[in-house]
Amino acid sequence: MSADVWLPIPPEEIAGLPEGPRYLFWDGGADGDQPFPGDPARCAVYVVPYMKRMSVRVGPLEHLTNVRVIQTLTAGVDDITAQLSVIAPGVRLCNARGVHETSTAELALTLTLAALRGVPGFVRAQQQERWEGGFHPALADKNVLIVGYGPIGAAIEDRLVPFEVARVTRIARSRRTTERGLVHPITDVLPLLPEADVVILCTPLTADTRGLVDAGFLGRMKDGALLVNVARGPVVDTEALLAELERGRITAALDVTDPEPLPPGHPLWRAPGVLISPHVGGPSSAFLPRAKRLLADQLTRFVNREPLRNVILTTGK
Repeated sequence: MSADVWLPIPPEEIAGLPEGPRYLFWDGGADGDQPFPGDPARCAVYVVPYMKRMSVRVGPLEHLTNVRVIQTLTAGVDDITAQLSVIAPGVRLCNARGVHETSTAELALTLTLAALRGVPGFVRAQQQERWEGGFHPALADKNVLIVGYGPIGAAIEDRLVPFEVARVTRIARSRRTTERGLVHPITDVLPLLPEADVVILCTPLTADTRGLVDAGFLGRMKDGALLVNVARGPVVDTEALLAELERGRITAALDVTDPEPLPPGHPLWRAPGVLISPHVGGPSSAFLPRAKRLLADQLTRFVNREPLRNVILTTGK
C-alpha cells in the first residue's frame, strides 16, 4: 500500500503501526498555518488533529479527494458531520470511542462533587483568607439522571455507584436493558426530570439533541437540582439556562458552553450558582495512551482490510 496516512501524533511515538502506508505528521501547527505534509490526493486516512480550532480540523477535508477513512480523536463528530457536503462518498467516519470515557467520567464526577459541596466558594474564600464553613449537599442519597447513556454515560455510572447515590436513571435514544437495568428512551426524559437531584448530560450533539435542554426541560427540573454538562454546549439553550440560574432555582456545572469559548463579558461567567471548566473533559494524562492504542489498532485493521472500529457513518449512504 502506497497511500498516505496523516497523523496528528508523530508516527515514531505510536507503537504498533502496521507497515505499508506512508505516515505523515500533521497537526495544523500552533496557529493553524502548518502546510500540508504531502499531496492531499494521496491521503487515504486522515486523523483529525485534537484540540485545534474548527478551521484547522476541517480545513483539509475538501482537498482529500481520495480519502477512505476519517478518524477523529474525539467522541463527538459534529464538526465533521457539518462538513459532509465536501467529503467524497464512501468515506468511513470513525470516532474515538474507548479513548475519552475515563477522563470525561472523572470530570463529570469532579464537577458534580465540587458544585454540590461548595468548592468554588471555598476557593474564593481562600483567596480572601476567610474561613467560611457551612452546610452543603452530599452526592450520597441523591437521584441522578444520566442523559446520553452510551460508553461515557456508563463510565459515569461506574463512578457514581461508590458514592452511595440513591438511584441512577438512564436515558438514551431508544429503550434497552443493560446489566444495570433499564435505559429509558429520550421520549421519557421530561416525566423523569422532576425526580432527579442531579442531571448529567453526556449525549452527542445531533439534530435531535441540539437545544434539547430548553426552557421546558429546565422548567421540569426540581428546585435545587444541579445540571452538569459534559456533552456539547448547544445541547443546552443558554438563554433558558441563564433565566433559571438568575432565579436561583437550579445550579449548573458546565464543561461546555454555547458559545464556546465563552467570551469575556458573557453573562454565564457571572451567573449565580454556575461552575465552568473550559472543555477539559477529554484532555488529561489518560488521553494519549488510549489514543495511540486506538490508532495502532484501527490502522492495522485498515491495512489488513478488516472491519474498522467505531464507524459512525459512511458518506453517501
